[in-house]
Amino acid sequence: MKMYSYREKYSRGESSISMESTSQLYERVVRESAPPRPNNPRPIVILGAGGIVQAAHLPAYEKAGFPVIAIADHDAAKAAGVAAARSIPNSFGGIQEAARFAPADAIFDIAVPASQILPILQQLPRGAAVLLQKPMGETLEEARAIRDFSRQHGLTLAVNFQLRYAPNNLGAVALANAGLLGELHDLEVQVRTYTPWQLWSFLATAPRLEILYHSIHYLDLIRSWLGNPLGIYAKTVKNPQCDQLAATKTSMILDYGDRKRVFVVTNHFHNFAPESQCSFVQWEGTGGAIRMDMGVNLNYPKGVPDTLSYAIRGADPNPWNNLPISGNWFPDAFIGSMGSLQAYVEGSAKELPTSFESGYETMALVEAAYRSSAKPAEPLELD
Repeated sequence: MKMYSYREKYSRGESSISMESTSQLYERVVRESAPPRPNNPRPIVILGAGGIVQAAHLPAYEKAGFPVIAIADHDAAKAAGVAAARSIPNSFGGIQEAARFAPADAIFDIAVPASQILPILQQLPRGAAVLLQKPMGETLEEARAIRDFSRQHGLTLAVNFQLRYAPNNLGAVALANAGLLGELHDLEVQVRTYTPWQLWSFLATAPRLEILYHSIHYLDLIRSWLGNPLGIYAKTVKNPQCDQLAATKTSMILDYGDRKRVFVVTNHFHNFAPESQCSFVQWEGTGGAIRMDMGVNLNYPKGVPDTLSYAIRGADPNPWNNLPISGNWFPDAFIGSMGSLQAYVEGSAKELPTSFESGYETMALVEAAYRSSAKPAEPLELD
């Protein structure tokens, strides 16, 4: 993630900036942070009518004014029901029908289990613009096949790593660009909550679960801030309270050299009182610290509001200051992932941060985590 000096980026001789207090500056840059948006939104054809589409994709697009003109699902009645409930004018029971219907400038929004992705891509027109729900396949081999197919068929494909566009992360980026952190040397993600995995029936038999379907968001977020790590140490384990599922608890340390500590720890079966649960990302630097709480993980799927706060190192006293933000990860971040792709396709944005090339690198990090977890730990020498 490119960090710019706020005063270099915004001063331009505007004397009013120098009159702001530090707290006013931070409030303003967070208030002005916003997800990418196209000048002229293109029509969207959604492929998949599952829970995430109904809970996040469609509410976000309605809020943003992005036109959804069709939805398709292998269950035609399900697609028709969602279309009727959300005033979508067309529904289909197959991918080929939807692809034939789609106008040339349509954006295909794919939200299906990872194992179904490549067969669906193979039914889309050459050169299509596609937003792909994460993960980018179930393995690195599948991700490589998706990457190579996208290259060969000229797809403009982005992976829906929407946490990058959550309002509190956009605010955190703005605070870092304003110089609050100084040199960033510590980044931690902690999730200790109860996740009702039964809401996703396909996960009951998935050989990989927590890292691939949840912590992948945090690995991608870390990459957006720090780039690729040198490597990763990881251990993901099962929980005896949901022993029929694959691993749902994870600890990961990302190696960014000797001057940064970066880690992710998750426990998804902590069904105790809310005050003992947590769901946050925290950045610490030589100048201060930033924390964002991800409320969707708490009391999922209803969740609680996201938050953003900061503290300045060396201040006396040194309180955490809360800042207002414009929405939540669910559904508002989905505006950014779709908006980013649309802005890139129309040419108003020069970069596509969550392109399939970047998505493949996040998948490579996921695969490295699973390889690390499968290896034995360093044994103790007790003799």
